[in-house]
Amino acid sequence: MATRRIAKILKSRPTIEGAGVHLKRAFGYSQVPQFDPFLMLDDFHTGNPAEFLPGFPWHPHRGIETITYVLEGRVEHGDSMGNQGVIGPGDVQWMTAGSGVIHQEMPKETPSGMLWGFQFWANLPAGRKMMPPRYRDVKASDIPQATLESGARVKVISGEVGGVRGPVRDIVIDPEVLDVSVPAGTSFRHPVKDGHTAIAYVLDGEGYFDDRRDAFAYEMVGAGWLDVDRDCRVGPETTVLYEHAGAVVEIKAEDKPLRFVLISGKPLHEPVAWYGPIVMNTQEELRLAFDEYARGTFVKHP
Repeated sequence: MATRRIAKILKSRPTIEGAGVHLKRAFGYSQVPQFDPFLMLDDFHTGNPAEFLPGFPWHPHRGIETITYVLEGRVEHGDSMGNQGVIGPGDVQWMTAGSGVIHQEMPKETPSGMLWGFQFWANLPAGRKMMPPRYRDVKASDIPQATLESGARVKVISGEVGGVRGPVRDIVIDPEVLDVSVPAGTSFRHPVKDGHTAIAYVLDGEGYFDDRRDAFAYEMVGAGWLDVDRDCRVGPETTVLYEHAGAVVEIKAEDKPLRFVLISGKPLHEPVAWYGPIVMNTQEELRLAFDEYARGTFVKHP
C-alpha cells in the first residue's frame, strides 16, 4: 500500500482565548479548506495556574463538535443540557453542539499546578448542523490500548487499531482519534481511509512522519525566514498535515521515543461561515444564530 506523504508542517503559535487562557494554536481559521472537516486545534500546556484558571466561562456553540482530551490537570464542565462533570488525566469530552449549546469549561487548580491537554473542533455537515446536541464524557479507564508488534502503544479513542475499537462511535465525520506512543528505534504504520483528511500533532519526542529525509520537500509554516537548520524530524507543538493520496501513514522514532495524536476524518467539501464559537454554511445562518443568542432563543433542546 502506498504511504501518505507530508503536505505541510505547521508550528503552533501562542494565543489567548476565553477569559485569558494562554494556549498554542496548531491550526485554524485561514486553513479551513486544507484541514476539512477539522476547524482548529488548540494545545494548552502550562505549569502556571494564572495562565489557565480564568477558563472559558459560559459561551455558545452551534454547528460543530468540540473534542477535549486532558493529559494532566482537571477541567470542570457544565452546559445548558444539564450536564456537569470534571474530566481529568486521560479523559475525553466529546460534545456535539448541533442546534446549539451554551456551556463553560473551567480548568481547576491541582497540587502540581499543571494543565496539559488539547481541544479540536470538527465541522458538522449542512444537514446535521441543527441536529439535537449531545455530550459524551469518556473516562480514561474506558479508553482501550492496543500494543503492536513493533512495541508501539495506541490509546484508541475513536476508530480501530489491531482489532481494538475505541468507545467513541457513531460520529458524523467518521473520525479516528489515536494517542500513539512509539519507542525509540521503532515505527508505527497505520491505514487511513480513502479520501480522509489525516493530521498528526506531536506531544513529546521527535520523529519522521514520512519516508523522505528532505526538510525542503514540503511547506513549513511558522519557521523563521533565517531558519537554515531545518530538520525533517518533527517535534512537540507541531502539526503534520498529510496529502490525501496514499493508504497508510508510517511514522518512525529514531534515538528518542515519540508521542503524538493521529486524527483523521471525512472531508465535507461545504462552504464555511465562521465567527467565534459558531460555524455555519452561510452568513445568513451565522447572523440568525447570533440574533437568536441575543434574544435568548438560541437553545433548541428541552
